[in-house]
Amino acid sequence: MAKPKEVLSNLNYTPPETAWMDTPVNIRKGMYCYAANPKSLEALDLPFPRSWNPMDEDWKLPANWKEIIHKGFKERLDKFRSIKVFMDICVRCGACADKCHFFLGTGDPKNMPVLRAELLRSIYRNDFTLAGKMLKKIAGAREMTVGVLKEWWYYLFQCTECRRCSLFCPYGIDTAEITIMGRELLNLLGLNIDWIATPASNCFRIGNHLGIQPHAYKDMIDFFLDDIEEITGIKPEVDFNRKGAEVLFITPSGDVFADPGTYTCMGYIILFHYLKKLGLDITWSTYASEGGNFGFFTSHEMMKRLNSKMYAEAKRLKVKWILGGECGHMWRVISQYMDTMNGPADFLETPVSPITRTRFENAKSTKMVHIAEFTADLIRNGKLKLDPSRNDHLKVTFHDSCNVSRGMGMFDEPRYVLKSVCNNFYEMPANTIREQTFCCGSGSGLNAGENMDQRMAGGLPRANAVKHVHDKHGVNLLATICAIDRAALPPLMDYWVPGVGVSGLHELVANALVLPGEIKRTMDLRKEPLPGVEEEEGDDAE
Repeated sequence: MAKPKEVLSNLNYTPPETAWMDTPVNIRKGMYCYAANPKSLEALDLPFPRSWNPMDEDWKLPANWKEIIHKGFKERLDKFRSIKVFMDICVRCGACADKCHFFLGTGDPKNMPVLRAELLRSIYRNDFTLAGKMLKKIAGAREMTVGVLKEWWYYLFQCTECRRCSLFCPYGIDTAEITIMGRELLNLLGLNIDWIATPASNCFRIGNHLGIQPHAYKDMIDFFLDDIEEITGIKPEVDFNRKGAEVLFITPSGDVFADPGTYTCMGYIILFHYLKKLGLDITWSTYASEGGNFGFFTSHEMMKRLNSKMYAEAKRLKVKWILGGECGHMWRVISQYMDTMNGPADFLETPVSPITRTRFENAKSTKMVHIAEFTADLIRNGKLKLDPSRNDHLKVTFHDSCNVSRGMGMFDEPRYVLKSVCNNFYEMPANTIREQTFCCGSGSGLNAGENMDQRMAGGLPRANAVKHVHDKHGVNLLATICAIDRAALPPLMDYWVPGVGVSGLHELVANALVLPGEIKRTMDLRKEPLPGVEEEEGDDAE
């Protein structure tokens, strides 16, 4: 077994010789995302838009920045009772320490959830508690300085808000909420990152994170239709912005413009084509063309504004309910924040499947159904003709996306679907899935390219669990139901577990779905030969 110093050497990290309060932050390239584009901040009406560089000594802060932070902190303590509770009740037991993928991956003590929260608690104690004002450092208090502010920025953007630490906290402290509040305070000074601010700006102005114009969105769908026709011999129809449809479908824009999410999007289209003759009346939107919510990583107010776009479109199109695609933070926002921010959506109806007549009581308030539970209900009621052998070239494991699993409690529906469309399914170790699932290491707006060192370190625990089933069972595909995962996991697999691909759930559904009138399937949605096809062609040639 490697010695501790050898392990830390491999992590390129040296433990500090001083106490954490006396150890200055060391911001290094590869471990952070670029500063927000001032134009994006202006579009979002966020304060102090400017060009600045995290590596510079001068961050061009406003003269009264300490006052702004103090006032913002006080306002949030008054508004959110939970934040004050989380500031006060932590006993620093360390139960959360080894539960964070960033601490496990980097070995940096300030990435322990308890210590990351202490970065804010120390200021809270100094400014808002009697003990802190009197005893200062003895009571765990310290004054706000530029160094502390930089420490906040560096480590709050090394948290994906996955809430795994909260699962193990004996007091139920939600460290993700502390991160959210800390990021809000940073936003008061214009200290956001571009991979969050620009997608949020694009979604606010145009309708989706990628800034895709309506005609380009439709053009991409048309390309998918051509590919589907080549694979199945059938060219489905997709309509947009149709008033009076029963169901509005909303999915992350990454499914339309980024591999491997594009194959998931093709899966949606094939499924909807199959269901059309069974009574599904569905339309897509080029206005609400984004299910994800990067406002979640900016502020509560921005989260609310971006979430409302979906419901405004549902109201405009006069649909009955909304079907949502495979996304992570889209569903965390809907499940945990919708009612207190925008809802309940009383102008819509409680969703009822037009195919099975199942009434989704769990969506009574939000009026949105997750496509995994929608498809699981179809399979359970025998409404889909499936040939799982079409996925026999794949040995599949499943990544529980943090926001969908811990965030909304969806564990069994995607597994039920996977086992119905795949003959070879293997679970990762029990302490790495379901409630205890490890994060992809790139969520919460951290899936940029410039912070790849951070991403590979943060994703190590997830990759390690995949490697276990890859070595033991020959797993070659990691399925997930989150667009961020589909973007973040491929480079993680390429680095840590070469030979394992990444897919969405409905790509595999579409592979197995037998369409009436289709030609003989010889390839899957990625145009890879299906099992046995090459052998049959060889026999014919002989």
